[in-house]
Amino acid sequence: MTTLLQINASLFSNNGQSSRLSDQFVAAWREANPQGTVVTRDLAAAPVPHLDAQRFGAFLAKPEERTAQQQAVVDFSDTLIEELRQADVIALGLPMYNFGVPSTLKAYFDHVARAGVTFRYTETGPVGLLTGKKVYVFATRGGLYAGSALDTQTGYVRDFLRFIGITDVEFVYAEGLNMGEESKQSALNAASASIRQLAEPMRAAA
Repeated sequence: MTTLLQINASLFSNNGQSSRLSDQFVAAWREANPQGTVVTRDLAAAPVPHLDAQRFGAFLAKPEERTAQQQAVVDFSDTLIEELRQADVIALGLPMYNFGVPSTLKAYFDHVARAGVTFRYTETGPVGLLTGKKVYVFATRGGLYAGSALDTQTGYVRDFLRFIGITDVEFVYAEGLNMGEESKQSALNAASASIRQLAEPMRAAA
């Protein structure tokens, strides 16, 4: 049985444009994988706490020396990591806020990047441990940034996922959403068409 993990990073939860595009993909995936499992992680409905010294200290503490509070932090991180580990496919709804990723997504990343758990250091550099997964990123932006120096998201997300072992990453962009209604609808229609294209091989394989 295959598993899809849907991560929505919009502060508007299910009402965000990135979440709606992600939902379109998930619906197509469900159709092609009726026996599959979908796990949803909504970072607006259930925000991941931002990393601070206490939480980071919990990750560094030896298991036998952790306090109950530190163990709770580690247990929460382990839950997020296990969702990633069990997923075959990941759908990430990614809005752009002030030229970057939502802070809740950064907090999520900070809780799943754990040395010895999702990556390990070697003499030749870090090696990611969460391999064999496919990620689809549904990126929505108010302006036009893809392919420019102002697109700080694409490289960062690719680099982070590669760091923990995930190298098969595909982006679907919907840009210019704040540049007038015509621009918005054109971008969303194009993104929906791209999602339908992505779904065709899945349906053929079903």
